[in-house]
Amino acid sequence: MQFLYNFLIYSSSFIIWLVQFFSKKMKLFKDGRKDVFKTLESSLNPDDKTIWFHCASLGEFEQGVPLMEALKVKYPEHKLIVSFFSPSGYEVKKNDPIADVIVYLPLDSSKNAREFIRLTHPSLAVFIKYEFWPNYLFQLKKKEVKTLLVSGLFRENQLFFKPYGGFMRKALHSFDHFFVQDEASIALLKQLNFNNITLSGDTRFDRVSNQLKQDNNLEFISEFKQDTTCIVCGSTWPEDEQVLLDYINSAPDTVKFIIAPHKIDPQKIETFRNSIQKKVVLFSEKENETLSNYSVLIVDTIGLLTKIYSYADIAYVGGAMGSTGLHNILEPITFGVPIIIGKNFNKFPEAKSLLNLNGLFTVSNASECSEILTRLVIDLDFRNQTGKIAEQFAKSNIGATKKVIDYIESYND
Repeated sequence: MQFLYNFLIYSSSFIIWLVQFFSKKMKLFKDGRKDVFKTLESSLNPDDKTIWFHCASLGEFEQGVPLMEALKVKYPEHKLIVSFFSPSGYEVKKNDPIADVIVYLPLDSSKNAREFIRLTHPSLAVFIKYEFWPNYLFQLKKKEVKTLLVSGLFRENQLFFKPYGGFMRKALHSFDHFFVQDEASIALLKQLNFNNITLSGDTRFDRVSNQLKQDNNLEFISEFKQDTTCIVCGSTWPEDEQVLLDYINSAPDTVKFIIAPHKIDPQKIETFRNSIQKKVVLFSEKENETLSNYSVLIVDTIGLLTKIYSYADIAYVGGAMGSTGLHNILEPITFGVPIIIGKNFNKFPEAKSLLNLNGLFTVSNASECSEILTRLVIDLDFRNQTGKIAEQFAKSNIGATKKVIDYIESYND
């Protein structure tokens, strides 16, 4: 099986080389990996103490940030290395000051894994949520590097739990400890006779709780909102926007909307703008406009959504109406905002838990979306009650980072 896996890895490198000519993202994926080893060699000395974090993409990076921050305080003499698999994570965070070195993770060949671990020589390796690369894991175990999975999430359909998944199960034995988000993950790991497991929860709760301590003021949002009910629609895709459109067009003048698309695609934004029957202004146009005169603000930039959620009275979080995956609901709920999402959320335990507590609503179509938005706008008591449930849920799940830090300190004593 290991031979077949390595063959597939080498084959995929040829496919990537071919696809790069047709895909900008795949070209970034390939070109970004060209000089990884040179970067590591020039940035690290053999006697440096290091800690390595691997994140699949941007969401996993955000999950890792609370732990990265805590480790920098506890072990300031260590250099922090962060690797990404996806361009959507690396390209956004490649210059983030939290780490000393940020690189793409080379493809999981035996040769790459040996060279990467040789150059980084970590005393601790942390994988966030998922991405189990066998050759890297085997190399970490061979070098006796303490290796943790943090905010892990396991599902029955993963290869580990299939009769033919022996090779991947073997890779799991490279982890010294699993910090997982839910009881279901514990049950699945125990089926494989793992007991080195802690139910820690999700470090993202720690990440978003820190946002309450930040300055979330945005003057242009205050100017736009005025004394109205503000519905913030964050990380939306076209399928989300189609579900929202009927209510946007029919909502009373006392309701305003802020739309922050997940992807800044000028053509798609213009198409959506033209379908809205109210006065619409883009973030990129705001300098020459009186924002209070508009009913809809489309944020055609990135990096502001978390602060914008602090102005929300109601939030719609995108991604679950289609198949792209639900985006972060924790940012709005930390501000005590009631949440609406699409129908495809079964892979997101935080959404399922909050739904069971009546702190979140799911919709399947435009009619259902308009119905719940209408009620949340009209019934202030209902809105406030739902928001308090969401806020309490966020507060009650803080603490995953401390559990990981306590474990790390225990074996370093």
